[in-house]
Amino acid sequence: MAINRCSVWFAAAVLLLTPRLTLAHHSLSIYHEDRNFTLTGTATEFVFGNPHAVLRFDVRDANGIVESWSAETSGVRRLETAGWSKETIKPGDQVTLIGRRIKDGSKKMFMEKIVVNGKEYERGRR
Repeated sequence: MAINRCSVWFAAAVLLLTPRLTLAHHSLSIYHEDRNFTLTGTATEFVFGNPHAVLRFDVRDANGIVESWSAETSGVRRLETAGWSKETIKPGDQVTLIGRRIKDGSKKMFMEKIVVNGKEYERGRR
C-alpha cells in the first residue's frame, strides 16, 4: 500500500511539474539589449520552425565581400499570428533586418523586424 501511495504522489508531482519544464527557455541575454542595428542582404534559406525560425542571408560589406549571416526570431505560432508563413521569405528575396547582434561578434542576430521585398513584418509578441 505504501508503495502505491508513493507512486501516486510521484506521478502527480511529475504531471504538475512537466508543463513548467516544457516552458523553460534560453535567455536573449546573448544579444546586445541596447543596440538595434540594420542589415540588408539577400535571403539564402528560411527555416520556418520551432523553437525559432531561422533566416540565413548574404550581406555585402563595404569592400564588396559577401558575408553569410543568420538571424533567429520567434517560433511558428507567434509568427503566424503576426502574418508570417513558410512562404514569407524565399531564397533570392531582398531583406532588410532590424534586430540585435550577438555579443560574441559572430555573424548572428536576433531579428525584431524584417522588410521582405518592400513589405514589413514584425516577429509577433507574447
